[in-house]
Amino acid sequence: MTDYDTVLFDNDGVLVEPPAYETQSEATRTAFREVGVEAADRRHIDDVVEGVTADRLHEICAAYDFEVETFWDAREHHDEQSQLAAFRTGARTCYEDVAAITDVTCNRGVVSNNHHSTLEFLLDFFDPLPTFDTYYGREKTVQSLELKKPNPYYLERALTDLDAKSALYVGDSESDVIAAHRAGMDSVFVRRSHCRDVDLSVAPTYEAESLHEVAAITNE
Repeated sequence: MTDYDTVLFDNDGVLVEPPAYETQSEATRTAFREVGVEAADRRHIDDVVEGVTADRLHEICAAYDFEVETFWDAREHHDEQSQLAAFRTGARTCYEDVAAITDVTCNRGVVSNNHHSTLEFLLDFFDPLPTFDTYYGREKTVQSLELKKPNPYYLERALTDLDAKSALYVGDSESDVIAAHRAGMDSVFVRRSHCRDVDLSVAPTYEAESLHEVAAITNE
């Protein structure tokens, strides 16, 4: 068992419930309407919601002949506002086992593909969430799409902040596992209900069903 000096956590699907597809798709439709498209192609909405790349975003915007940055600004605004509304109304919340993170006694951080400003809101909004030594989400820009996991960019920034020598990343997706390994980290794949039956093409260092198990890994 490795003696870790740093543990980094993904946010959506690990600390808090992931956003609902319906919420994100409606925010995307609202953004399309804001730039003058009343009935966007469902495939385009799905592509935006399901993890659009910068190249694909340019293709989608070219199909409607509008500026990429104009649409993306609208999409990011409405996506963030829909997420904050879901948290404030209790439609979306943090997982009950987040308190177990307090048993992780080494440096702790959060690295998410969600907006940095959304992550900042969550860490302040939810009392059950423990304190973290650093955290990173992405900027609300087109350029940030290239820096999302599995790109290890934000993981590496967090590792530098914490002067990490031996680190573990806790996620709920294959891209989390890949990003961790690219950053030279061990990984934990947490099998929450939304990813219970996912088949991974890359093997994580550990698998767990709760953050209690993650805390146990770091303390063995």
